[in-house]
Amino acid sequence: MEVCSAEQGHTAASKCFDDDGRLKRTGTMWTASAHIITAVIGSGVLSLAWAIAQLGWVAGPAVMLLFSLVTYYTSALLSDCYRSGDETTGKRNYTYMDAVNANLSGVKVQVCGFLQYANIVGVAIGYTIAASISMLAIKRANCFHVDGHVNPCHISSTPYMIIFGVAEIFFSQIPDFDQISWLSILAAIMSFTYSTIGLGLGIVQVVANKGVKGSLTGISIGVVTPMDKVWRSLQAFGDIAFAYSYSLILIEIQDTLRAPPPSESKVMRRATVVSVATTTLFYMLCGCMGYAAFGDNAPGNLLTGFGFYEPFWLLDIANAAIVVHLVGAYQVYCQPLFAFVEKWAQQRWPDSSFITGEIQLSIVSSGFKLNLFRLTWRSTFVVATTVVSMLLPFFNDVVGFLGAIGFWPLTVYFPVEMYIVQKKIPKWSSQWVCLQLLSLGCLIITIASAAGSIAGIMSDLKVYKPFSTTD
Repeated sequence: MEVCSAEQGHTAASKCFDDDGRLKRTGTMWTASAHIITAVIGSGVLSLAWAIAQLGWVAGPAVMLLFSLVTYYTSALLSDCYRSGDETTGKRNYTYMDAVNANLSGVKVQVCGFLQYANIVGVAIGYTIAASISMLAIKRANCFHVDGHVNPCHISSTPYMIIFGVAEIFFSQIPDFDQISWLSILAAIMSFTYSTIGLGLGIVQVVANKGVKGSLTGISIGVVTPMDKVWRSLQAFGDIAFAYSYSLILIEIQDTLRAPPPSESKVMRRATVVSVATTTLFYMLCGCMGYAAFGDNAPGNLLTGFGFYEPFWLLDIANAAIVVHLVGAYQVYCQPLFAFVEKWAQQRWPDSSFITGEIQLSIVSSGFKLNLFRLTWRSTFVVATTVVSMLLPFFNDVVGFLGAIGFWPLTVYFPVEMYIVQKKIPKWSSQWVCLQLLSLGCLIITIASAAGSIAGIMSDLKVYKPFSTTD
């Protein structure tokens, strides 16, 4: 077994360390794809049947395909910004913020940092809500099975949010991305599990209906008011955008890949193709089949909205898989924020044993190093997001709003601007104009989607009572 240490000199460094002096990265296209799928096929997939119901058979799938192409293209642009200069020997940018700082300057860096970390906080809240709804659905499915569908089975979601929060406090002590690959792979398997179950139940429902429900233009005026139709359609755009949101952690995932050749950007492009193609296929199948099964009455959350009641045990398996997946997705998304705060603290107080010291715990054969600041800060973060989740448990509206505010700046604007600087694209050249038009179009979608989601949240707040039971 080879032992690596700094004292072994340059020969050991070439075998054990990468060009930046860090231990050799071991990530591959498959581990990167697992991280992406874990982040992407999350709670968003369950709202797609509802989103397509608002848009119809024509616009729904078309919008989904559009967002997948935009996400792939801008992710490819962003992956080229991992190294500054040469794609194999240039200086590494370890985080999304590092890449922005290396290519842009001034207020753009500060705005990007605020948006990225605010979006991570929002995603953590959204995943807490989604996980509690799935745990609640297991309890309600069993209740419906025993007492019948006429029993409302009123249950509070608060205890389930607390349970999820406790689990996240435990898993948040995993130090960084390199050590959560196993959790990402498990979470990716879970995402395929519940997506497949949702797809299968949708197919069974279509067969039982003896036909496909839905219309070309979505939910009809009359069923909802014209203004509600507009707001719902805009919110559907936000839901679909959220379903593809992962650009804000792309650089961090890319930083786990092994050193060239081939270059990290080429490997990341392949991982993006695999993961976006896989997720789009699942989204199309689950979203379209859910709409085909329920038409205008498609629930906001396919597996917890109780369009399906039986077989209850299969629903329990699907919702348990969702919870396991969201435990992993929460960690994948929050790692950049955890790392940012801890790096800042270490630079601010380098001599503090509370900040930098580690306690060896022999709870496993290899031992585990506990850092008191990491324990305190990450636990506080989880508690804070859990409390906010208890106050705002509006799954669809929160998902739509998160997708809207994060989509344009983090998925489109900053990757486009960095790519222009990195590749030195002349202003007003045809490529520059096309990139700016892409950015402008996505900005318009973002503003419209955010407006729709805010309208939905305001509507929910009129009738919501905190910590109450769920109907």
